[in-house]
Amino acid sequence: MPRDRATVREVAAATGVSIATVSRVLNQQGSVAPETRRLVERAVEELGLRAPSPRGGTAKPVAGAVYVRCPYVLTDYFGLIVSSIAETLDRHGRQVVLSAGEATQHEQVLSRLPAQREIGGAILILPPEPGAELVRLGARRFPFVVVDPRTTLPRDIPSVSAAHHSGARQVTAHLTSLGHTRIGVIAGPREWLAADARLSGHSAALAAAGILPDPTLVKHVEPTIAHGYRAAAELLDLDPRPTALAAFNDKTAIGALQAAAERGLSVPEDLSIAGFDDIDLSRATTPQLTTVRQPLQEMGRMAVSLLIRLLDRHEVEALHVELATELVVRGTTGPRVSTIRA
Repeated sequence: MPRDRATVREVAAATGVSIATVSRVLNQQGSVAPETRRLVERAVEELGLRAPSPRGGTAKPVAGAVYVRCPYVLTDYFGLIVSSIAETLDRHGRQVVLSAGEATQHEQVLSRLPAQREIGGAILILPPEPGAELVRLGARRFPFVVVDPRTTLPRDIPSVSAAHHSGARQVTAHLTSLGHTRIGVIAGPREWLAADARLSGHSAALAAAGILPDPTLVKHVEPTIAHGYRAAAELLDLDPRPTALAAFNDKTAIGALQAAAERGLSVPEDLSIAGFDDIDLSRATTPQLTTVRQPLQEMGRMAVSLLIRLLDRHEVEALHVELATELVVRGTTGPRVSTIRA
């Protein structure tokens, strides 16, 4: 049967070091010169070696701090996840090395993590790196968990996310139950897994209500207030305009509220608007925003739970964990009026 991964012996032959040295590098043991360690790690990455699992459950737990990578501004979305991760790691006696902020998005950090002996594992939040980089990191047996993956991950990479499809289906079903049949969608970036899942949930709810999806009512944007405003403006200038807008997140929904106000549309009498996330902003609008609650803090806690099991060399049965979302109905959604005002 053909193999798609190299053996320890082949890595040793390619680098000119002993099999024992390759094993020490793979098991993150000491007594290996830094230059030799880097040489072996490069070969492991190029050849695609996956080291054998420890036998008999006798392997020692992996020591070291946990590297938390969140290459975004720590707002009330990412901030809640990171705070939950830090608090939970502290209860486990693990130190945190935090890398945050948009300036870190283009830093090449993943390939260097296994060589940092003070780092035992990592939690990567919405990682911008291509999936191939995550696969290579996993092939080097470095313990890590992905929170809210941007793209589809291989089965053997642990991840935690929210139930995006069911959340979007709930909010669109809520709108159709109010009589809305022309629903504009401010969708997220096309390449995001969450955007695809939410658009799928929206389409499923439309199908259940006997409504055909209309591509002209879908705008893909970055999840910011400014982009939400521009997308909503384009949708509300259509003739006929939508009677409801389902936004990718609460920030794009805030932008939609601004666009509606500029056009003299009353919410929810003239236009219903719903968001996603249930961050603090959703309760700061007038009226308060109907949205879908994501379990952000629980996502952080679950990521730590998975990582601790990996660091303790325990088997992890559920590698891809999806946590339930909840529709929160507030004041920005209401029945469709029979006549649309100009």
